[in-house]
Amino acid sequence: MKYKILFISSWFPNKLEPTNGNFVQKHAEAVALYNDVEILHAVGDFYQKEKFLIDDKTVNGLRTLIVYYKNTHNPLLNFARRMSAYKRGFGKLQKPDLVHANVLHNSMLFAIYLKKKHKISFIVSEHWSAFRKEAYYKTPTNIKYFARKIANEAAIISPVSNDLKKGLQHLGIDATYKVVPNTVDTSLFYPKSSDNPVFTFLHISNLVPLKNADKILLAALKLFENGYKFKIKIGGDGTDVQLSTLKKIAESSNFSQNIEIFGLQKSCEVAEKMRNADCFILFSDNENQPCVIPEAFASGISVISTSVGGISEFFPKGFGILLDEPKQKLLQNAMVEIMNKKTDNAQKEIMVDYVKNNFSLEKIGVSFSELYSQILK
Repeated sequence: MKYKILFISSWFPNKLEPTNGNFVQKHAEAVALYNDVEILHAVGDFYQKEKFLIDDKTVNGLRTLIVYYKNTHNPLLNFARRMSAYKRGFGKLQKPDLVHANVLHNSMLFAIYLKKKHKISFIVSEHWSAFRKEAYYKTPTNIKYFARKIANEAAIISPVSNDLKKGLQHLGIDATYKVVPNTVDTSLFYPKSSDNPVFTFLHISNLVPLKNADKILLAALKLFENGYKFKIKIGGDGTDVQLSTLKKIAESSNFSQNIEIFGLQKSCEVAEKMRNADCFILFSDNENQPCVIPEAFASGISVISTSVGGISEFFPKGFGILLDEPKQKLLQNAMVEIMNKKTDNAQKEIMVDYVKNNFSLEKIGVSFSELYSQILK
């Protein structure tokens, strides 16, 4: 049965943060294969003159209504305006059969409002690594309080990994759980048939410190100094300062001709870079279930990653190398092993089939549709 589903999220791509929560957008596109989906988001803008500004347009085939509110330095006022923005936007949309909320931030109190006011049940997809068990004492008390309050009103909680499920349970959320991972558009991410003339490593992220992009670059420089021949490409939607720092490290070396530092990329550009690489590197201190790893598998390339969060749950043998911790020497050894093909690497076709069977838009769309039917039957 086809349902009317309203996606709301604490994080979602917008004019201020074009890639923020893009994994939620991909989930919505997967769900839209089998359901009638609309998207509502509210976000504050310090530079906006109007108190509220509505941006209502179609994005990737889905009606996406974003209400921008004038941001202030008063958190309580901002929260009130955010809730008001959600209400304004909701009034312009069709009444859904079910709300699909994302990320247990206090913004998702709006899902409780819709449940109480309009008798609309909601499901929550959770992506936030702040709710991992290891992060319990680092995550602020108020964030944990609102997470419990919202989650205990939800019909189903759907974390993207079992690791995150354990964290939510440790938080004291007694709920019905169903793990549904992030999705990959396999029409966009696919392998190329030819080999690269020079072995190429790739790293793409938001370049925040926990991603350790600088350490990846330093590991590569050490291998260059030891005579290894390859290329490395590092970048993403980091700040100008983060990109400038990486460029300075590259330019101050004797190997800048083998290094490419790049900025924000569209999805199609990310896919193109994946196809033209041989190995993707993720060297993070902390993760949950990052989209880039199955995107790399869908592109037929191996992955070197630290084994943090839910990464190991979706990392079959032969698909690359998992590192116990983000130590430069471990990364260097893994890069050499991959270049020398000492690992028993899976064939591209096997990697692609694994992604299609576990992360494709079709697979994830069906998984969520089954949950919706379970709630609305």
